Order: sequence, then C-alpha cells, then structure tokens
Amino acid sequence: MKTQHERQENTQLRTENEKLRADNMRFREALSTASCPNCGGPTAVGQMSFDEHHLRLENARLREEIDRISAIAAKYVGKPVVNYPLLSSPMPPRPLDFGAQPGTGEMYGAGDLLRSISAPSEADKPMIIELAVAAMEELIRMAQMGEPLWMTSLDGTTSMLNEEEYIRTFPRGIGPKPTGFKCEASRETAVVIMNHINLVEILMDVHQWSTVFSGIVSKASTLDVLSTGVAGNYNGALQVMTAEFQVPSPLVPTRESYYVRYCKQHAEGTWAVVDVSLDNLRPSPTVRCRRRPSGCLIQEMPNGYSKVTWVEHVEVDDRGVHNLYKQLVSSGHAFGAKRWIATLDRQCERLASVMATNIPTGDVGEWDILSNGGVVQEMAHIANGRDTGNCVSLLRVNSANSSQSNMLILQESCADPTASFVIYAPVDIVAMNVVLNGGDPDYVALLPSGFAILPDGTTASAGGIGDAGSAGSLLTVAFQILVDSVPTAKLSLGSVATVNNLIACTVERIKASLSCENA
Repeated sequence: MKTQHERQENTQLRTENEKLRADNMRFREALSTASCPNCGGPTAVGQMSFDEHHLRLENARLREEIDRISAIAAKYVGKPVVNYPLLSSPMPPRPLDFGAQPGTGEMYGAGDLLRSISAPSEADKPMIIELAVAAMEELIRMAQMGEPLWMTSLDGTTSMLNEEEYIRTFPRGIGPKPTGFKCEASRETAVVIMNHINLVEILMDVHQWSTVFSGIVSKASTLDVLSTGVAGNYNGALQVMTAEFQVPSPLVPTRESYYVRYCKQHAEGTWAVVDVSLDNLRPSPTVRCRRRPSGCLIQEMPNGYSKVTWVEHVEVDDRGVHNLYKQLVSSGHAFGAKRWIATLDRQCERLASVMATNIPTGDVGEWDILSNGGVVQEMAHIANGRDTGNCVSLLRVNSANSSQSNMLILQESCADPTASFVIYAPVDIVAMNVVLNGGDPDYVALLPSGFAILPDGTTASAGGIGDAGSAGSLLTVAFQILVDSVPTAKLSLGSVATVNNLIACTVERIKASLSCENA
C-alpha cells in the first residue's frame, strides 16, 4: 500500500510538472512577441521593477519630445526664415552724467528691455524653435569656416569677419543690421582644463553660467524651458533667457539681451551651444544690442581637456561708450570672443588648481591704505592658477592702532589676457575663525573694494596685460567704506572730507606705484 501510494503521488507530481512546463513555454512565447504599450519596444523577460517601469515611461516621453523637435526642425531647415519686422530706429545718444542717479541706474539697474520681457507665448514657440535650429546651423559653419568669411589681421593674431561675405553666405536670419548699429564679430579658440560634459552643464545652467562668467554677466535669468534635452543630458535643450553683459567700468553701458539658447550634440564628444536674439519678435525702441548666432563649439580632448571655439557676433549701438573705452570695445576685448575664452580658461584653471599642490606662492598685494603703514602678514595663501599672482590671501595687519587688531583682509588677485583684478574686503577675525572651523561662509559680512585693469584696446596691447609691447591700460577703482552709524545731522563735512581724502590718497598711491613699475 505504501509503494502504491508513492507511485500515485509521483504520477500526480509528474502531471503537474508537465503542466507547469507547458505553461512556462507558452508564457515565454508570449513574452518574446510582446511589445511595450508606451514606447513600442520589446519587453524584457521577467518581472518589471517599479524603477524600470518609471524609466520606460520617461524614455517614452523623451522620445515624443525628440520627435516633436525633430519634426519642427525638419520642417524649417533649408527654408527661408520669415522676414521679421525691423527694429525701430535707435534712440539718440545721451550724455553720461556721473553725478546723477538716473544715469547710473540705466547702466547698472534693470533696464527697460529686461523689465518689460516675460515668458514667450505659445504662438511664439514655433518661431523660436525655427530660429534656434537655423542659428545652430550658422554657428557650426561660422566656427569651422576660414577665408573669405574670416580674414586674418595684419599681425596674424585675430580674425575679422568679412561682412559682405557673411551676408552672401547666410542670407537667412534675423534681418539686416539696423541703422546706426555697428557689427562686432570675433572668433577665438583655446584648449581648457575641463571635461566637455561639464562645460555643457555650466553653459545650460543659468546659475553656474552667470557665476563662472560673473565678470561679464551682471544678471541673467531663464524665462522658459522649451525642452530639457534627452537621455539625461542637454542634447536638444532649448531655453528662453535674458541677460545683461558688463565691462568693469561705469564708462561702458551694459548690454541687455533677450534670446534663445539651444544645445545640441553633433557627434560623439562634440557639442555646440548657440544663442540668438528674440528681440525682433517684440520690437522695442529700447533695444541697443542684439545677438546674431553666437556661442561655442566644444570638442572632447584626451585627459579631461576640451577644445573650445567661441564665436561672438552682435550688432550694437555703442554711442554711449566713453571715448576712453571706444578702442577697447571696438577691438573686441570688452565683449568679444577673446574675453569669453579668456574668462572660461581662467575659471577652468582656477577649479583645476584646487587639486594641485605644487603651485609656488608669490609675495604679499602691499598697496592698500587700510594697512596704514602697518606690517602686513599673510595668514593663508591659496594659489588658484599657474601664475603666482593668481591667488586668494588672508592678510593680517600688525598695526599700533588697536581698532584694527580684530580685523583681517580677505583678498583675491587674478589676471588673464583681457583683464586683471584685485578685490579685497575687511573681515572680522571671529567670523573668519568660524569659517576656518567649517562654518557657513555666507554669514560673513563682506564689503568688497578693489580695482580692475583693462588693456586700452590698441594693437600694441593685443597680446595681453603685462606684455612688453603694451601701449597702455585703463584703471577703474571702486571703494565701499562703512561709516560709523551716527545721525546724519552730526556727520560733519570734515568726516566726509576724510573719507574722500582716503580714497584720493589710495588712488594717488596706485598711480604712483604704476608709474614706478612702468619706469
């Protein structure tokens, strides 16, 4: 009976096993021919996890976005762009008033253009995408073409755009140059110490971009994101932005721009980011600058380096520029590709220097009147570039004046081929100790001052600051001084005169020092 019972159980188990094997074969056959209802692709064998399901849905959404942008691009590439309404005639030049607040506000405050711009409407978006696609095509050709589009200067150091050839080569675009505007076009190439993917991320993140190029970009914002890109990167990303560009001098008005930024991967390790103005969508008499296709071509290099070719092409009403800075602006040192590349190269070098340990230190920045004749001691020195002058220093003034015993000076000096800066700020020693012990540096009160040195823009100084052939420099000094909190009525003219004398003395000392250096 026991043997018979076991035989019956074996027969039953064998039958169930055959049934399960048949079900397994049927399920495998069904899975092999099944397709995803979202993306249309084949499904994987096995149970799909929640994360995998989420990724498939995201991929399906991104694929739809690619198809949408590709369809629009295919529709417009190769076709002439609709003629846009021309800009209104530029406003007549206004005299600079260095004492009146309205003049200063126009240079450094939010201008009429940026205040009046909002996110684009749905009706504008197809036209914006059309402009971006055409601008990308133009930028790639501008970055790669040689003569006769780009003519080499007599000294062989710069490339100049042949405007007649440009009009013949690129008949489409944002329309002819407005009356009274000047063309500024430049191209520069450099190899920088940064991965090409990181560069793309910096350019497409408005916060990182405005921080890295803080010497050029005074303010920037993203108004709308038409596309976030695909496959977890910025390939195909489209952003509508506003920005204000500056030169570190009150004698050069800022330039405001309303534009679309488009990022695209062209080959493995090759990316391009292009800007083009959208001002013609909403003509305004306050527009004094518009960007034709400008941006950069980024190519991957070995060992984490990148080759960057920058093209800067703008049309601008520059009649508000002071005569001292006319040559600097027209030469391209102020807003041109050379300055963008020099700033990018300097910032990449600065970030790379954080990991370096073999950078030599230089002598202590002893020009400051805050030392008041005291002995300056360098408490900390952080090199952030190959040049020994590029560094951050924490200085202590050993002075007989007891009021300065609890004060340190935080100073940074830096230089690139287009500009040199010395920026410093007194800091409280207690607050600095908190930071040195791992505290939040945002809670340290800073009142920065300093000066900027720019080349005068003549041909002799084209090689950069400090060259033997430099013809001259432009110096801008800026001070912020905190006066004791006393009632306004009790602030005597003598106190104001003392502050003015301090500023005047410092300027004279700087001038005298520079004169001695030149001699």
